[in-house]
Amino acid sequence: MWNEPDKQRLDRIPRLNETEEIPLKEKQAYLHFYLMDSSWFVFEFDGKDICFGFVCLNGDIEMAEAGYFSLAELKPINISGWEIYCVPEVFWTIRPAKEIALICKARGWHQKTPENQYR
Repeated sequence: MWNEPDKQRLDRIPRLNETEEIPLKEKQAYLHFYLMDSSWFVFEFDGKDICFGFVCLNGDIEMAEAGYFSLAELKPINISGWEIYCVPEVFWTIRPAKEIALICKARGWHQKTPENQYR
């Protein structure tokens, strides 16, 4: 994994189920991992390995969904020398799902989002 998030960055993420009462549109995406046309956005973290977030694999927005995934399972992924990449803090602004165009498109929210918010 390139640019693996450090402990300080991971500690800022709410723990699993802490944002359970918050609608998906309002959940904050703290991290964004991607590889080619696949994206993983992190809303909650168990403090060890398990994340709750939104995942779109291979650009398939019809099958994209909110759910759980493991950082340990993301780390070893390597496709012809390409690894999962975590967008650095300097480029990733924590923001609600409703401001991330990929999630809006997958959920059919059709909200206007700035062009640079796609990833």
